[in-house]
Amino acid sequence: MQLHANAALSLNQRRRMVVRVVEDGWSLAKAAEAAEVSERTCSKWVGRYRVEGDAGLRDRSSAPRSIPHRTAADRVEVIEALRRLRMTAAEIAECLGMALSTVSAVLTRLGLGKLSRLEPPEPPNRYERRHAGELIHVDVKKLGRIAGAGHRATGSRASQAANRRARRRGAPKGWEFVHVCVDDATRLAYVEVLADEQGPTAAGFLRRAVAFYAAHGITVQRVMSDNGACYRSVAHAVVCRALGLRHLRTRPYRPRTNGKAERFIRTLLAGWAYGPIYGTSAERTAALDGWLWTYNHRRPHGALSHKPPATRLDDLNNLARNYT
Repeated sequence: MQLHANAALSLNQRRRMVVRVVEDGWSLAKAAEAAEVSERTCSKWVGRYRVEGDAGLRDRSSAPRSIPHRTAADRVEVIEALRRLRMTAAEIAECLGMALSTVSAVLTRLGLGKLSRLEPPEPPNRYERRHAGELIHVDVKKLGRIAGAGHRATGSRASQAANRRARRRGAPKGWEFVHVCVDDATRLAYVEVLADEQGPTAAGFLRRAVAFYAAHGITVQRVMSDNGACYRSVAHAVVCRALGLRHLRTRPYRPRTNGKAERFIRTLLAGWAYGPIYGTSAERTAALDGWLWTYNHRRPHGALSHKPPATRLDDLNNLARNYT
C-alpha cells in the first residue's frame, strides 16, 4: 500500500486514527497504514491529541507566527496616515525613503490600495492631448483668508463674530481667489493668488500663464474654462483674440469636461492650502511657489507613469525632435 505523508484527512478520520493508538493500543505503523498516511503524520496527530484533546485535531493556520522583516507597525501607521491625506504610493515611498513595492504591499494589506477606498470614484476623464500647448485648462478656487492664529476667515454666517474680532485686530477679511492653469498633455501647472475673479483679473492671469508656458518652450493654442462670468467677459475675449487662442467652454453642468483643472485644484488644496498650518494668508501665499515647483519638477504624477510634469514635457519634446 502506498503511503502519503501529506494526505488530507478529515476531522473524523484523524480522530479514528488517534483513538486506535491511544485507546485501542494499535501501533503507530499499523494505525498509519490503515489511514493511508505516513507514520510521521500519524505520530504528529497523536501527539497533538494527547496534549490538546479534540481541539488538537483541527487544522491550524499556515501563517508564520512572526515575520522578522515585516514593515514595522509604527511605519505602517505613518503610511496609512499619509495615504489618508490623499498621497499616492509613489509620493509616500519618496517621502519615507522606502521602496514603492513595499509601500504598495502595505497599502494593499490595509485595504487602501486604491484611492476609491477613501472616497467615491469620479467618472473617468479619458481624453488627453498629444502635444504640449494644444489645450490648457483654467479655473478659479475661492479660499477664505486666514485671520491670524491659524483661523481661516470664511465669511460664513457661523464665523461672523470671529471675523469681526479679526477686523478689529486689523487682520485681513473675506476671500482670496486662486487662479490655476494646467497644460492638458504635460500637466505643467501655473497658479496665482489674486484679489478677485473679475474678467480683467482672469484676462491678466491668462496673459501671464501663456508667458509662463512660452518660457518653457510651449506655444498655447487653446484654452478651456467653465462658464463663469470672468471667462465670458469682454476683457477675457479680447485677450484670447490678442494671443491667438481658441476659447473652449465646458457644457453646462458638466464640470468633469474640465476635469484636469478640477483634479489639480484638489491636489493643490490638500498639499498646499489646507495641508500645512499657516499663521496668515501671506504665509500661505508665500509657500505657493515652493509647492508649485515641487509639483512641476519633483512630485510623481499617477497619470504620467509616476513622472513629474517637467519630465513629461522633456519626453514629449524629445519625441517631437525624433520625428522632425
